[in-house]
Amino acid sequence: MAKREKTGGRSPLARALAYLRAYRADAVGALLALLFVSAATLATPQLIRVAIDEGLGERRVSVVGWAVLGLLGVAAVRGLFSFLQGFLAERASQGVAFDLRNALFEHIGRLSFSFYDRVQTGQLLTRLTSDVEQIRTFVGTGIIQMAASAAMLVGTVVLLVLLNARLALVVVLIVVPIILLLGRFVRTIAPLFRQVQESLGLTNAVLQQDLAGIRTIRAFGREGHEEERFRGANAELLDRNIATIHAISNNFPFVFLFANLGTLAVIWAGGLLVIGHRLSLGELIAFNSYLAFLVQPLLTIGFQAASVSRAAASSERVFEVLDAPLEVHDRPGAAELPPVEGRIDFDAVCFRYPGAERDVLHDVSFTARAGETVALLGATGSGKSTVVNLIPRFYDATAGAVRIDGRDVRDVTLESLRRQIGVVLQEVRLFAGTIRANIAYGRPDAPIEAVERAAVAAQADDFIRALPEGYETVIGERGVTLSGGQRQRIAIARALLVGPRILVLDDSTSALDVATEAALREALDDLMRDRRHTVVVIAQRISTVRAADRILVLEDGRVAAEGTHEELLRESPLYNSILGSQMETAADDVATGAA
Repeated sequence: MAKREKTGGRSPLARALAYLRAYRADAVGALLALLFVSAATLATPQLIRVAIDEGLGERRVSVVGWAVLGLLGVAAVRGLFSFLQGFLAERASQGVAFDLRNALFEHIGRLSFSFYDRVQTGQLLTRLTSDVEQIRTFVGTGIIQMAASAAMLVGTVVLLVLLNARLALVVVLIVVPIILLLGRFVRTIAPLFRQVQESLGLTNAVLQQDLAGIRTIRAFGREGHEEERFRGANAELLDRNIATIHAISNNFPFVFLFANLGTLAVIWAGGLLVIGHRLSLGELIAFNSYLAFLVQPLLTIGFQAASVSRAAASSERVFEVLDAPLEVHDRPGAAELPPVEGRIDFDAVCFRYPGAERDVLHDVSFTARAGETVALLGATGSGKSTVVNLIPRFYDATAGAVRIDGRDVRDVTLESLRRQIGVVLQEVRLFAGTIRANIAYGRPDAPIEAVERAAVAAQADDFIRALPEGYETVIGERGVTLSGGQRQRIAIARALLVGPRILVLDDSTSALDVATEAALREALDDLMRDRRHTVVVIAQRISTVRAADRILVLEDGRVAAEGTHEELLRESPLYNSILGSQMETAADDVATGAA
């Protein structure tokens, strides 16, 4: 795969074209083939001139015959090299698209979570597909056709002057307004193509969101609202496309008008020269053919200038992603994190999300000793999820430090850090495939015995074995064929299989039924009792709070209280308030279940 291109002050389009270096043999071959095609094309009017002036005019059948054979040979050459040009250009452009898609996907996979907080998935999909395709199309046809058109333009001008310099001046008067019109067209069309790609990205974003949330849309009867939202995005895309068509319609009819006027002027002036015996009939016909050859490259360059604008807009959007900084990355000289005991220290940690106006964590300090369970408790927005996201460096603290076994997590490699941390968040993400493959996602070479042991530890083995194909049962996209509790237990098994010393858990079970909640609670309680893991858990249930060695009560991004369950009952009104609201919720759930 081609390496990601550095800027070096170059435009995004130039950087995209630099990916052609890996396919320079195909690109050069396509260009040479197209030059042969151009040469054969330029030779055709000369053969026709010979057939008319020296064959028909002098009634020499042999000359006509040789001219016809020459035309057949030229046609064969054009056909052969046209095929080579198309094949080589397409192979080079597909290679460029392949490398760009790989570079985008690789970079997107390494971007920090803050990037995804700002960018919609549909926009990224558009850049990976439509924008890359626009660049590929330009590389496959635009560059080579523009180069060939330039060669045709130069060759035609030379031949026109050689045929008749006076008549060539008439052509110049016609070509100048055509060039001015094409220049205006290029200036107008460039910003329009970027707007089209942005509107396409917005439409794809709405589509992706609706497809992902189709069950929620139908559950709330919001089909009409979403149809209207998509219709609005689609209408904007239509308007942008109509604007580009309007720009084309405002320019190219005048280009063709001047081209036709040029033909009339050449026939009139050339006809007078033929009548005055200063130009032969064959030369006039050849001259008129070259006039068409002169206009055609200009039109091609004009059309390709539009594709340049489109490709430039797409290149800019592609390199916006490729140039997005890796806000969380390995520092120079980052060390491998050795096997850890599991001690976690937060030292005066502050954090602010990129673009936010205020911190969401303020001087948070606490210690989780190795093998200890620390529960985070607090109202929505208190900073619980932010705390657990800082441990595996999904984000970096803006002040203070997070340490594991005394090492600042920013001083070790991300791969060695995350290899020793198991994360199970509230929103479980499973992949289409077998249950075994999902559990073994972080350790794909794990034997089935290890997969089963992890499932047993996560209280998932019984329900997995009850499925038709057991561990080889294929689950749907996002695991929608499983219940919420089953998905969470598979996620726990997936985290356990990699053998982490630290487990980060979002213990959210409010949406689960009583039996599923009980099975999941048993799995979590086992994990917190075995002392083989340091567990940091976002507590949503009273049982989790009681099983924890220490509880941190967060309020507005600060540690408002800290201690054991019994200590906080005695000393923290806030803890009692949160606990009381949970007990009321639990009592309501029991009453609802009994009813």
